[in-house]
Amino acid sequence: MTLPLLNCDMGESFGNWSLGLDNEVMPHVDCANIACGYHASDPHVMRRTVKLAAQHGVRIGAHPAYPDLMGFGRRSMACSPSEVEDMVLYQIGALAGICQAEGTQLSYIKPHGALYNDMAANQELLEGVMRAVSAFDARLPLMVMATADPEPHRELADKLGLTVWFETFADRAYEANGHLASRRLPNAVHHDQATIVEQAVMLAKGESLTALDGTALSLPCDTLCVHGDNPESVAAVRAIRDAFNALESA
Repeated sequence: MTLPLLNCDMGESFGNWSLGLDNEVMPHVDCANIACGYHASDPHVMRRTVKLAAQHGVRIGAHPAYPDLMGFGRRSMACSPSEVEDMVLYQIGALAGICQAEGTQLSYIKPHGALYNDMAANQELLEGVMRAVSAFDARLPLMVMATADPEPHRELADKLGLTVWFETFADRAYEANGHLASRRLPNAVHHDQATIVEQAVMLAKGESLTALDGTALSLPCDTLCVHGDNPESVAAVRAIRDAFNALESA
């Protein structure tokens, strides 16, 4: 069984402001999505996080966003596809330079926050992001949100000569179309560790989830997003890793 890669957003501190338990979660994940300065991070934090990932043999991914430090990249912005293309290319280049200085390299790209959500709903924005990845290095996979109908994303990636990794979430409820349920809805976010681990295992095994409306939902799952924001989320990551290790040895 090929298990999905565990990915986690990291390097989101800024100056004297510290966010996330990167040191604690890094040993348990496969991929580190490192902020590139637009929604969080700074050059020192970026380099420190690259070093940490390299020490643990974790794949390094650029985590580009809208230029919105105050809103942590979670607010949509009126950017054209060409503007998004250039902003993503700029951020990829910044992190790639730090990787080179540390004797390592980028392994993939995962957009952040509102940009990630907007490109899932807007094919033109998605194409802008894909053009940036293609212009920098078409060998780098691009993480995109898994949905009930992944073919349009696959077709666009094929057109541009890119690989896409479909991403799922263990701690979120889903709508019937495969989109994440709004955080404003009750039960949209799972907090119980057993529920989170159960959903992670179901996704890893290719089993159907139950959407909020009660229908069965099947999602492609190349990578699973986990979190290291607090001790409880780090404990959940460890539990998911233990469950995946059990699947591998079964």
